[in-house]
Amino acid sequence: MPDGTRPTTAPRDWTDRLRRFGYAAPPRSDVRERLVPPFPEPGTRVWERLGLGPARAYRVARAMGWVGPVLVALFAGAIRFRRLGRPHDLVFDETYYAKDAWALLRLGYEGTWPDRKIADPGILADPQKVPLTDAGAFVAHPPTGKWVIALGEGAFGLEPFGWRFMTAVLGTLSVLMLCRTGRRLFRSTVLGCLAGLLMAMDGLHYVMSRVALLDLVVMFFVLAAFAALLIDRDRARARLAAALPVGSDGRAGPDRDAAARTGTGPRPWRLAAGFFLGLAASTKWNGLYFLVFFVILTLLWDVGARRTAGARRPYRAVLRKDFGWSLLSLVPVAVVTYLVTWTGWFLSDDGYGRHWADGRGGTWSWIPAPLRSLWHYEHAVYRFNVGLDTFHKYESNPWSWLVLGRPVLFSYQSPKAGRDGCHTASDCSQAILALGTPLLWWSACCALVYLLFRWALRRDWRAGAVLCGVGAGYLPWFLYQDRTVFAFYAVVFVPYLCLAVAMTLGALAGPPGADESRRTRGAVAAGVLVLLIAWNFIYFFPVYTGQTIPYADWHARMWLDTWI
Repeated sequence: MPDGTRPTTAPRDWTDRLRRFGYAAPPRSDVRERLVPPFPEPGTRVWERLGLGPARAYRVARAMGWVGPVLVALFAGAIRFRRLGRPHDLVFDETYYAKDAWALLRLGYEGTWPDRKIADPGILADPQKVPLTDAGAFVAHPPTGKWVIALGEGAFGLEPFGWRFMTAVLGTLSVLMLCRTGRRLFRSTVLGCLAGLLMAMDGLHYVMSRVALLDLVVMFFVLAAFAALLIDRDRARARLAAALPVGSDGRAGPDRDAAARTGTGPRPWRLAAGFFLGLAASTKWNGLYFLVFFVILTLLWDVGARRTAGARRPYRAVLRKDFGWSLLSLVPVAVVTYLVTWTGWFLSDDGYGRHWADGRGGTWSWIPAPLRSLWHYEHAVYRFNVGLDTFHKYESNPWSWLVLGRPVLFSYQSPKAGRDGCHTASDCSQAILALGTPLLWWSACCALVYLLFRWALRRDWRAGAVLCGVGAGYLPWFLYQDRTVFAFYAVVFVPYLCLAVAMTLGALAGPPGADESRRTRGAVAAGVLVLLIAWNFIYFFPVYTGQTIPYADWHARMWLDTWI
């Protein structure tokens, strides 16, 4: 059953019911169906081959909309939670975020550690004797992502499984969410599950799901906002469609007055999107760019809806009926959410810079002192972030991200022969490399070119939505050419790369009306590519998980010199 529309009258028979709920695609001469396209699920021939009647086919199709995504998510979770507590050390920037999360649990704000740049094994021995003081520490990122990590530490303690637990949970849930999002976007359970499966087998998403860093948390909240906006789009267009006049043949046609004057009513899913975008921005500031891109995207969706409904001046209609509520539903909600996430800091006395504005006058003295103190703190954080240009061995320019030019080595050990599981005559390697599955990412580069064609020349809104997600997560980094940046920041737009590949494979498999021979050839070609991506993920799996392998096997997986 598509999420967004419900029949207004009782269906006459099971075939009509299937059509109303989108499991059989009728002709789309009705404007209502152009506003909210149905789900083109199996037709009558497929029911007959499977021995299913229309009633059972409806129930099966409806159930598969959840069964398929849940199975894909279970697969993703099984491989993400496997040996999650290894390595038993702080990996890369876990030395910052795992400690800050523990401080939030104990103090409500980020306290001070003796040396934040060194992974101190002593904190693993007795969490009750950690060298944490209540002096506020200057930190480079807002608190939400660290609060998320803290949930796992609160449940399992200050140990590797504890600080990685929540990122593994969000990584698994994001796969489920992408399956459902792709299903709604493409009106296909198969393509939705395919997008989720591709993300489950992406090496970068997999590695980031198993370390306590912030970028996967941003990805999760942004994807939740994207999904909420898709639901909002369907429901708003359904309300607009319901206002159109119906002719004697039972079909709705375009109407200028209705398209220009009809309001879309309450939009709770747009409010939810604003909430999730606020959480994304309060994890890392690059979430703010998604807020800007998504506001523009939703307004263009509203323009398209009113144009389809027959509005003579769709932009004017959107300015009158949608623009104000769109901004109020997204921007203020995101801002309030952002401020609420700082509650622990507001309630503290020792948080860094908490009382900076106390007793200070000036032009802005009418603003409460805690808010001015936060603004001063955030301005200092902004200057720190934009001025960060310290050389790092694994930094990379955004130009190289899509082609995997310089992945980040999170951890590397070289066990000697006969030690630590090394059973070869020569030395071994234990590596955790934040590398996307190469065949998936290189296929995504081609898929993005196809989506540009679909969006620019075919005016396919689905391609535009996916490109918007990629652009919001990728393009802003080109503004910071002198800043130290890393390729794993790209995990925030991995879901949209997977949607791009799934959409391209769907086109390769052929449209529903194509002859059986064309569909078979296309399905085989798409299936071969998916199997190659799966093989590629399995091949690189040892360097995603830090397994002990012979040095020669590790070196064989370094396909490019820049990966070393």
